[in-house]
Amino acid sequence: MHPLLILLLGTLVVIVGIVRLRIGAFFSLVFAALLVSFLAPGELAEMLPRVLAALGTMAGKLSLIIACAAVIGKCMTDSGAADRIVQGFLHLFGEKRVPAALMSSGFVLSMPVFFDTVFYLLVPLARSLYRTTKKNYLLSILAIATGAAMSHTLVPPTPGPLAVAGILNVEVGMMMLMGIVIGLPVSIAGLWMAHWMQRKFDLPMRPIMGMAEEEATHEQPELPSLLASLLPIVLPVIMIAMGTIVNVLTAGESPTHWALALKTPMVLLGDPNTALLVAAVTSVLVYLRQCRPSRERLHAAIEVSLMSAATIILITSAGAAFGAMLKEAGVGQAMQSLFSSEGGSTSGLMLLVIAWLISSLMKISQGSTTVAVITAAGMLAAMLEGGTPLPFHPVYLALAIGFGGLFIVWMNDSGFWIIAKMSGFTETETLKVWSSILAIMAVLGLLLTIGMAIVLPMAA
Repeated sequence: MHPLLILLLGTLVVIVGIVRLRIGAFFSLVFAALLVSFLAPGELAEMLPRVLAALGTMAGKLSLIIACAAVIGKCMTDSGAADRIVQGFLHLFGEKRVPAALMSSGFVLSMPVFFDTVFYLLVPLARSLYRTTKKNYLLSILAIATGAAMSHTLVPPTPGPLAVAGILNVEVGMMMLMGIVIGLPVSIAGLWMAHWMQRKFDLPMRPIMGMAEEEATHEQPELPSLLASLLPIVLPVIMIAMGTIVNVLTAGESPTHWALALKTPMVLLGDPNTALLVAAVTSVLVYLRQCRPSRERLHAAIEVSLMSAATIILITSAGAAFGAMLKEAGVGQAMQSLFSSEGGSTSGLMLLVIAWLISSLMKISQGSTTVAVITAAGMLAAMLEGGTPLPFHPVYLALAIGFGGLFIVWMNDSGFWIIAKMSGFTETETLKVWSSILAIMAVLGLLLTIGMAIVLPMAA
């Protein structure tokens, strides 16, 4: 069977499983991987084991990181550290720049905390601000959402970008750095568009069914210090960045003695697993100091966070298995031939556009950004297998995939309903303001990624 037909059948299994049969992303991706494996060349006895091997390989790479990220998010929320960070941004930017503070809070918090949790956390603040000022409710909602959506899609340890980095062999530190460098300007552009939409639509704040308005005045007796609140986020960034820097310094022809001396300890300390483990312990210590929970309450908090992490680990690993089976089926070479001109190889910049388009199509068809970017990364990894080296760092390919996962958000996306229901907007209003602003940001992100790949390729 032709590899592109195998790709089409596998993609259809993913979409039908998620959208029509409602069996969930994990089983949809596993069934797609199994189908592709049985249609790909190889001995019959190898078909199932190679799917399980690919599943286990990715789970081994990401399980500890995702579990630690879930614990960090839960402890930061329960201890009040997340609230303290928001207050810090509000104090830094001042009352006149509240939207910038909300956007920055969403961007920072959505790195270790999932998008929906960040939005739940910050929406009461937006509602409280509207009751005080009687203006700019839509602006506040969009400011929160644009910042949170951007880092959720581009910056590890959020599962989507973490999995994409693993599939494309991009260092986590590089993914974090470039996700911030490129994602932050796009978030700022999104904030500017949010100001324009506030002037154009000016949607009012409406009562939300099942939510008492007193919740917006919720006060926590005491919050941790700003330094303690930021430690679970800052520590892993610093540790991973230092490890990346030392690797770069020792990769040259004549590395310095001090760089060589630092390499061994920094290989351990700069490893993402070590960094996230240290951050998780730090977040638990902040939680213990602030809330002084009983052993049962601490156990329950960690148990809840690990349950949510388990789902993400399964989905991420299944997506990686699907991508690995596409490689076995020869999809990469077939796609290279499809997009190459006159028998030549696909140009690097064209690959960025292809990555964005594949991720966008997966996002539009089945709704989940995480599934879209993981699936697209698997397809692109298959294309690059044994092919011509990229003229730029593969992190740009990962970023293009991430931006594609933001394009055209509509009713099949859970994030769409979170925005609509928690904000009190109708479906039509959410399409006008949220879906349109994300689509523009996705295109801007692709253009900025292409520009950075040209100006600063960082090719090996």
